[in-house]
Amino acid sequence: MTDQLEPMPDDWQRALAIVAHPDDLEYGCAAAIATWTDQGREVAYLIVSRGEAGIDTLAPAEAGAVREREERASAAVVGVTSVEFLDHADGVIEYGTALRKDIAAAIRRHRPELVITLNPDDTWGGTYWNTPDHRAVGRAVLDAAGDAGNRWIFPDTEAEPWNGVRWVAVAGSDSPTHAVDVTDGLERGVRSLVEHRAYIEALTDQDPESYARDLIEGFAHQVAERFGGRPAVTFRLFRR
Repeated sequence: MTDQLEPMPDDWQRALAIVAHPDDLEYGCAAAIATWTDQGREVAYLIVSRGEAGIDTLAPAEAGAVREREERASAAVVGVTSVEFLDHADGVIEYGTALRKDIAAAIRRHRPELVITLNPDDTWGGTYWNTPDHRAVGRAVLDAAGDAGNRWIFPDTEAEPWNGVRWVAVAGSDSPTHAVDVTDGLERGVRSLVEHRAYIEALTDQDPESYARDLIEGFAHQVAERFGGRPAVTFRLFRR
């Protein structure tokens, strides 16, 4: 018997999604975000780098500008208008108090109930080694969700402490616990990834639209057997 996934909590209004690179949220999670914004929920993005080291054929200064534009366009597809960048250096993001402080400060500004991030584990599925940036940012997000509520930790941030984070949801986890039905958000999830056209064209010879559809629909339908036959995006949910 395949373990069934629980539905994500729905008694919240504000979320903040925090990831290392432009495009990290578009590999599946954006379909859930489209579903949430359709329901009237507020979702903001915080991207720790500009992804400037992600396109081999473009120098970092040019690539960073391109990838920022693509991320803003991608966010708009799923109803997100607030997209912030922290300008940590792509590829060499370091876990530590500086990163935790930047993320805690953003949590205090946005005051989310739900924080979303990406897999901080060593591997994807036990087969592919995860990148240092993903590991550093995911771990820092989990820690900063607590830092943000403690007035004695990083007391010099502009915004007041926020102890209202109720959950941290990790996308791309090898051991998910919850899922979101993305029947209504799936097409926009595909289109949001297509907006990263320059990145995809440097990554693969496959047509960007075919590439995005194959991945996003494939992921969502693969989960369906664990979620009542419905296409879904999965999360490992940590309660606070």
